[in-house]
Amino acid sequence: MYSTRSNTTKEKVMQKQRVAFIGLGVMGYPMAGHLAKAGYDVTVYNRTSSKAEQWAVDYDGKFGVTPSLAADGADVVFVCVGNDNDVRSVIYGDDGVLSSMKEGAVLVDHTTTSANLAQELFDASQKQGVGFIDAPVSGGQAGAENGKLTVMCGGEASVFNSVKDIIDSYAQQVQLMGTSGQGQRAKMVNQICIAGILQGLSEALLLAEKAELDVPQVVETLQHGAAGSWQMVNRLETMAQDKFDFGFAIDWMRKDLGICLEEAERMSINMPMTKETDERYARLQEQGLGRMDTSVLVKSFK
Repeated sequence: MYSTRSNTTKEKVMQKQRVAFIGLGVMGYPMAGHLAKAGYDVTVYNRTSSKAEQWAVDYDGKFGVTPSLAADGADVVFVCVGNDNDVRSVIYGDDGVLSSMKEGAVLVDHTTTSANLAQELFDASQKQGVGFIDAPVSGGQAGAENGKLTVMCGGEASVFNSVKDIIDSYAQQVQLMGTSGQGQRAKMVNQICIAGILQGLSEALLLAEKAELDVPQVVETLQHGAAGSWQMVNRLETMAQDKFDFGFAIDWMRKDLGICLEEAERMSINMPMTKETDERYARLQEQGLGRMDTSVLVKSFK
């Protein structure tokens, strides 16, 4: 059974689609919150139930004690958890969302996973008349909190079009990249780009500091030219200040790069820069820095 709280706008909400959100981490918690603020009838689930209960208090919403109960009766079910196995644990089985999703509903997976899992979930959803979209996100915790995420989707166009307006509640860019799995492959491209930019910024910072350049002045100047990037604007100065206790942890980046390298191997593609960056992150993990922001890569150059 799920727990409910009173809602002064209940009649208005009932006119809108019912959605479920599975996974209330640093990304999922605010994403589900944006759905509630947009007026959707939201039921959440989280493995740590106290977080789901707190979300229900914060957003005057509902929570389910299992993924299945949270998804029961929902028009759209969103999932945002850790890795492939975490996704499977909330999708399959008697307590998984597919056990209770109604025919014609849509399952949207925001987790960054392998493309193979995306195809697997598409097939499993199809067998019971449920639509599926793989929809990994980029933008980090700040993007989730500010409703400014970029969402890369894979799946059928008709299914994508049916959920795009809902996803817009927490995104500034939502794009269908192709068939099932293509959203995940686009996210792989995204992570490879980030890895390369951070490697470049790490080496650039070494030169800037050795040359006794003023790093804030460097950022202010270069961000307007061809070298400008989100990572430069938001991370170069904190890298120079030796501040890394925030942002996207290298534990998660290594998970993502592992997916990238597996896909590259499947496609017989050699990616030396990505391999080198992953190896550098592995050494930083061994030093106990796994929960630090990905910009801590600079420490592997010193």
